[in-house]
Amino acid sequence: MAAAVISALLFSAVHAASRLQQTIPRETTSLESAEAPDISPPRARDEVGLPSGRVAEYALFNFVRAEYDSVGGWGEAYYEYDGRFWERWQTDHPQGDENFAFRLSELTTVRPNQTSVTLRLTDERLFDFPFLYFCDVGWMTLDDVEVNRLRDYLLRGGFLWVDDFWGYAEWRNLELIMERVLPESPWRTLKNDHAIFRQLFPLPGLPQIPARDFAWGGNTADPEYIHRQPAYGVENESLRGWYDPDGRLVAVASLNSDVGDGWEREAYGEDFFERFSSVAYAMGANIVIYSLIH
Repeated sequence: MAAAVISALLFSAVHAASRLQQTIPRETTSLESAEAPDISPPRARDEVGLPSGRVAEYALFNFVRAEYDSVGGWGEAYYEYDGRFWERWQTDHPQGDENFAFRLSELTTVRPNQTSVTLRLTDERLFDFPFLYFCDVGWMTLDDVEVNRLRDYLLRGGFLWVDDFWGYAEWRNLELIMERVLPESPWRTLKNDHAIFRQLFPLPGLPQIPARDFAWGGNTADPEYIHRQPAYGVENESLRGWYDPDGRLVAVASLNSDVGDGWEREAYGEDFFERFSSVAYAMGANIVIYSLIH
């Protein structure tokens, strides 16, 4: 992993500060030319996840995953993989979330709770946490109570990141939900010069990260056939955002990228770690730090 550190940045906001910052030329446009953050090598598979003996606690920062319902049946609302039954909201959980918390503590001075926290939008604890993560939302459905809770959460200062959904149909499903949540705020594509891409680790844009099973050769996109149809457009990744009436960015969605799989699968081969996990951690750290200081 090429990790040339050429400048140091002291970063302090909401109890968060960075370690050393790397510089990527602003004219960089390809994932291959992006420098990876300076992190330790991938751990063995039996080490990935929580360090042994870690006790869950409310820390200064909690990476909170939302539980939600999905429409459809087998292969839609739920599926089986790696010998396990998954609901859609559980994709990459808990290993991905806990690996990210570990790396966030390594890359910054944020003190994360290294045990995963999950809750439904109707949970009374929702407003205790400033950051919320949705994953694999292609079949997600929210009722009116959940929509209103999410709206209140965002307008009262919360921040939402939606990750790991691909193609037109899955995007359209999220778009329709967000039109109910923030009807006054149409989505916008965040251009590659947006501050979120250089908050801590300068990146040329959203890295496209496929599920590990499809990360072979020069491929970076999931195949269309494994996603909700029609799934055209999977090759075009973009980070899209929603703003509140005061102009604050309150939600982002990483369309056509599986950043969470970059965290979950860091121990599944050095090539995957260097090509995808390192930039997945960089993008995740950028989004978390951005949310904390805005």
